[in-house]
Amino acid sequence: MSQTSMSLERAGARTTPAAGVGLGSDPKSTVLARAAAPGRAGGARSARLRAAALRWVSPLALVVLWQVASSTGLLDPKTLASPADLAVTAWELTESGKLTEAVLVSLQRASLGFLIGAVAAVVLGVITGLSRIGDALVDPLMQMVRTIPLFGLVPLFIVWFGIKEEPKIYLVALGVVIPLYLNLVAALRSVDPELLELATSLRLSTLERVRHVMLPAVLPGALVGLRQSLGVAWLALIVAEQINAGAGLGYLINNARDFLQTDVIVVGLLAYAVLGLITDALVRVLERRALRWRDEGVTA
Repeated sequence: MSQTSMSLERAGARTTPAAGVGLGSDPKSTVLARAAAPGRAGGARSARLRAAALRWVSPLALVVLWQVASSTGLLDPKTLASPADLAVTAWELTESGKLTEAVLVSLQRASLGFLIGAVAAVVLGVITGLSRIGDALVDPLMQMVRTIPLFGLVPLFIVWFGIKEEPKIYLVALGVVIPLYLNLVAALRSVDPELLELATSLRLSTLERVRHVMLPAVLPGALVGLRQSLGVAWLALIVAEQINAGAGLGYLINNARDFLQTDVIVVGLLAYAVLGLITDALVRVLERRALRWRDEGVTA
């Protein structure tokens, strides 16, 4: 049973109790279900831990092979430093404060760009998804923007906004807008019309309709768009920070390139990857909490 249906039943039970909308249950089945619930929860938790552990197997195997290739001379350190050397370089950069400062600057740029892009995507997506006029006026423009290569706009952004912070932030924002907008519009358009009719027959208010029908139906698609947007945001930031950056991970990497310091370059790239993984993990946690009803349906 979906969250939308459960929400409607709860809302319907409060709105029209005489209609008899409810979950009617058999006492024996209820007792058995409650007795089996801890076991199911424990099994689901164990399955999640096993899946999380399996996700580390291939990265760790790659690091071991990389170190073996470096130690045996198969991999030239001038081409790519070994994992051990990278660990030493990362520690030295962290201890000197250079890496922390660079990460904070890049994180600030990514956060500002993501915030601007997410707000624009939500506003435009809601207008397009809920209004035929909005769909006619906004969607064609967004589809045109979608077909333009993001990184092809770099020269134009430099002409418009200069070479300071603005083009970097706006490039990230533009990268965030498109995936989030497309997923949000698709989710809004896929809301079951029968649920909307049911909400109307139950005389739900606008707020109840949004809470019990629209949000549960739209959240899965919107969260997928959020994860895609975060991935594009970090990718756009890597390119944007090549534009005359005076600080941040891009500056650290460009400066290291001039001195052929491949270890510093790789540490900078790994910092981008770690930031991307952390933000993706945060969205996955949010997804599990917001869509708990979906996991319960699978494990039931």
